[in-house]
Amino acid sequence: MAEKVALSFSGGKDSCFTLYRLQENGIEVTCLLTTIWQKSGITVAHDEKREQIEKQAERAGIPVYFIKTDFSVYTEDFVSAVENLKVRYGIDGVAFGDIYLEGHREWGEQVASLAGVEAVYPLWTKQENMMQLLHEVIATGFKAKVIKVDSERLPESWTGRLVDSEFADEIARYNVCPMGESGEYHTTVLDGPIFGGG
Repeated sequence: MAEKVALSFSGGKDSCFTLYRLQENGIEVTCLLTTIWQKSGITVAHDEKREQIEKQAERAGIPVYFIKTDFSVYTEDFVSAVENLKVRYGIDGVAFGDIYLEGHREWGEQVASLAGVEAVYPLWTKQENMMQLLHEVIATGFKAKVIKVDSERLPESWTGRLVDSEFADEIARYNVCPMGESGEYHTTVLDGPIFGGG
């Protein structure tokens, strides 16, 4: 089992809860790893500003390494970054916040293998456990806010909502993953136990 890892970090609830799980298990997270688009400078998938990730990293007390990339060289850039961090921080693993999508896990394991480190998936579980996991994230004290919604699957008006017990009750009525694992919604984390004073 890896002892020192870099964590693929979006600033959302999944990656923040992954950091929490790693720390609870005594695994040292030496660096956060965030992909941003070469042209726009915003984060991949979440469309988050770089400054928000920097603030989260500072509050968590962990350095962040940004990978500037685009679609055509995404995997190569990620592998190169992990190789750099292996030298710089002595990591023996790279951790991901993926939960049950096999394709995502296969990609992460490929990246880790190419970089010569172990792929770590602290949240990995069965799809039927998603509501339970969402309640666990909330109960642990994470304050997450919805910043992006797939309007074909959830109401656009949910943008800006806090992910709380009321949110969990409502999302259960939709035919979507409660954790948003397939991109139904994305979040940013405002507070939680991984942050100083959180």
